[in-house]
Amino acid sequence: MLRFRGLIPRCNGGPLPLTLETREVGRVTIVHCNGRIIAGKESESLRAHVAWVLRDRRSIVLHLGDVGFVDSSGLGTMVRALTSARQVRGDLKLCNVPDFVLKVLEMSRLTSIFESHESEEKAVAAFYRPGARTDAPVPIGRSVLCLDSNADVLAYLRELLRGAGYDVQTSGRISDALILMRVTRFDLLLAGPGLVPSATTPQAFRDACAKLPVVELGSEFSTSHAGEAAAGLLETMAARLDSKSA
Repeated sequence: MLRFRGLIPRCNGGPLPLTLETREVGRVTIVHCNGRIIAGKESESLRAHVAWVLRDRRSIVLHLGDVGFVDSSGLGTMVRALTSARQVRGDLKLCNVPDFVLKVLEMSRLTSIFESHESEEKAVAAFYRPGARTDAPVPIGRSVLCLDSNADVLAYLRELLRGAGYDVQTSGRISDALILMRVTRFDLLLAGPGLVPSATTPQAFRDACAKLPVVELGSEFSTSHAGEAAAGLLETMAARLDSKSA
């Protein structure tokens, strides 16, 4: 079996297992890989994780910056993950690829099928290019960016606002919201508690928010009566958007 080596992370004298940290940046799912992608449970866990993401997402980025070891089986797993994404009309891109992995892709002539980017932001932006493979719905209304640290609240907002005719994208981090603001246009920002532009948030975020209306999602939203909270939120958003258009 071919083995391709970089710096191998170690713990208690032995190599670290593969860990996968996933987050959503708008319509894109970033899977941050840390450890080794090798035959056995590591390859199996990556394959199963991608299959889990593909249940309802179609745009995946594998962040490989903390991968220190890849064998031929691990490379095959990456190819199968890409194939699985494309079979459901999605795509999988790579970012922060270590030099030794790039050499592996070149040696294996796989650079023609894997699209690699030097950063998460550039990989996310690639999914927003016209004609890119993506799970993006056809925009049916004004575009709203929802920013909240509570994943359950974000899931609820996605369904609520899509049902109300908005084109919705979500983020759990200010840094990821900034990426989205750079690669696409929004008509309104819906920000959760502590995430509205203020003196404590990054200047770049404040500058980006200065260009669009911002609605603060109060801390009581997640514990309020769902129907009443939804109706109040939709009314507030419509008023802010109407005032912008006036």
